[in-house]
Amino acid sequence: MILLEENQIADAALPVADLRRHMRLGTGFADDTLQDSVLNAFLRAAISAIEGRLSKALLTRRFVLTLNAWRDDEGQPFPIAPVVAVDSVTLIDGDGASTAVANDRWRLEQSSIAPTLRPTGATLFTIPRHAHVEIRFDAGFGADFTAVPADLRQAVMLLAAHYYEYRDDPRDNLEASLGQGCMPFGVTSLIARYAPVRLGLSS
Repeated sequence: MILLEENQIADAALPVADLRRHMRLGTGFADDTLQDSVLNAFLRAAISAIEGRLSKALLTRRFVLTLNAWRDDEGQPFPIAPVVAVDSVTLIDGDGASTAVANDRWRLEQSSIAPTLRPTGATLFTIPRHAHVEIRFDAGFGADFTAVPADLRQAVMLLAAHYYEYRDDPRDNLEASLGQGCMPFGVTSLIARYAPVRLGLSS
């Protein structure tokens, strides 16, 4: 399984001005926007870290999911949520020839936790040996940052501000602060209710 972004978050969708206000950076000066490229980079890093932790797309954009086999022929879960629309399902054979799969053979089962591509019949179509499927879909809470739930918006602000605060740390400390596994407690508390539920057997 391979998941790729087909288009990245546009600069205009990033809440740079909100982050500037959040950090109470100076305003009213000719060079107000001097650090915007730095704030932009830290916002992208914060969004990426939170999306990776939650398996959720905050801002809506196009993804492509490539599969060599179905996880379950009664329904293929998407690795990221929320999925708002499936644009196309394409079968590509071993020689690279592509065939669009008619949209009356599948449907999107929407879910904020586990969106799934379902068959309209009993099972999904068969993926032949040496072939693969490409599913193009849009996922995210909305194209504008205001569409993202308030607690996740606040988590992005806190994490981006944290990255900004540690920007002058020695390289090892900076890499640790930027790692997905290293988030301030306030951030982890805000995103906790969106974390994927993992079920397992206890010993």
